[in-house]
Amino acid sequence: MVRVWILCLLLLSGLSQALELNGELTQGSLLRGKLQPGSQVWLNDNALQISDNGWFVFGFGRDASLTHTISWQLPEDDERQTREIELSEREYDIQFIEGLEPNMVTPPEEVLARIRQDNAQVAQARRTNDQREDFTSDFIWPADGPISGVYGSQRVLNGEPRRPHFGVDVAGPTGTPVYAPADGVVTLWVPDMYYSGGTMIIDHGLGVSSTFLHLSKGHVEQGQSVTQGQLVAEIGATGRATGPHLDWRINWFNERLDPALLVPPRD
Repeated sequence: MVRVWILCLLLLSGLSQALELNGELTQGSLLRGKLQPGSQVWLNDNALQISDNGWFVFGFGRDASLTHTISWQLPEDDERQTREIELSEREYDIQFIEGLEPNMVTPPEEVLARIRQDNAQVAQARRTNDQREDFTSDFIWPADGPISGVYGSQRVLNGEPRRPHFGVDVAGPTGTPVYAPADGVVTLWVPDMYYSGGTMIIDHGLGVSSTFLHLSKGHVEQGQSVTQGQLVAEIGATGRATGPHLDWRINWFNERLDPALLVPPRD
C-alpha cells in the first residue's frame, strides 16, 4: 500500500487554511490530522478531540464501513466544511482447522475469572486520554525479526470463528530487545496474563496506544515515561503462545488498528 497525504485547502479572508490527514485510506488504518489551533473537527458527526496545537487522530477497525464523513470548522468560520472519506476494502487470511480437542478451543471454567480481570486491566489502560502528541511522530518497528503473523487474519476452529488477530507478530528468540515505537507513558505492565502473558501498554496520546504481548521481561515500570527507541521489554513465549515472538498492537481507544501501516514495510 502507498502512504496517502490528503490536503484540503480552504480560502478564508485571502489566507490559505488547510486540513491535513496523514495515513492510508483503508480498513485498519490510523489517520493523524492537523488543523489551525482552536478549530473543531467531527468524524461522522461525532466530535473528535483536538490538541492545543491543532492535532487530532482517529482510526478505522478491521471491518469498518468504507464511506465516512469528516467535518471541520475553523475558529474564524461560522460554517462547517465537509468531505467524504472513501476507504479501500481489505482481504484477510482465514484458516479453517478441524478436529481440535474442546479444551484447546474454549478455556476451562476455573480460569474465566482471571481472564475477565486481565481484560478489565487492559480496557482501563486503553481508556487513557492524555493530551500529549506523541502519536504525531513517525513510528519505528519495536523489534527486529521476521514477520510471523499479520493483522486481520482469523482462524475457524472446529467450525467456530475465533477472534481475528489484531496485531503484527515479530518472531525472535526469547530475550530479543523490544523498543518503544514512539514516545509515550507506560500505562500497564503485567508479567503473567492468561492469554497474553507478559503484557505492556504504552500510551501515545489522545487514545493512541501500543500493546506488547507474550513478553518475557519488562525493563520499565507502569507510570514511567519512555522515548522512541528506548529498551522497554524482551520478547518471550509467555501466556498462550506456541513460540517466542512479539505481538504488537495499536489501538485508538477501542478501535483495533494495523501497526504495519505506521512503519516502513518489512519482509
